[in-house]
Amino acid sequence: QVQLVESGGGLVQAGGSLRLSCAASGRTCSGYAMGWFRQGPGKEGDFVAASSRSGSSTYYADSVKGRFSISRDNAKNTVYLQMNSLKPEDTAVYYCAVDFAGYGGSYVYTGRYDSWGQGTQVTVSS
Repeated sequence: QVQLVESGGGLVQAGGSLRLSCAASGRTCSGYAMGWFRQGPGKEGDFVAASSRSGSSTYYADSVKGRFSISRDNAKNTVYLQMNSLKPEDTAVYYCAVDFAGYGGSYVYTGRYDSWGQGTQVTVSS
């Protein structure tokens, strides 16, 4: 059974940085698309970033482009989200997800992903 566990969230001042990790167990994530999503207070879940199956291509929401970076370490079966220049509007619970079924389609679509972590809270103070 696959388990995804996010970590690295916390409280940070605006302009600061955090690095989120998502460690997978039970199945290798190598060769599968992986993504990060977030859900702010009272908001719908939003796409943040994604890595293609090979990891050679990355995709970002316009709101985080140039500030966030997704990377993966297949040897550690872990995907990361480096978040720089954080803003109060980045406050949310962040979730990682994996497309093990290989549905394909848009990376921004939550339905593409079939395995999800429990989330980690990121709070950015002004």
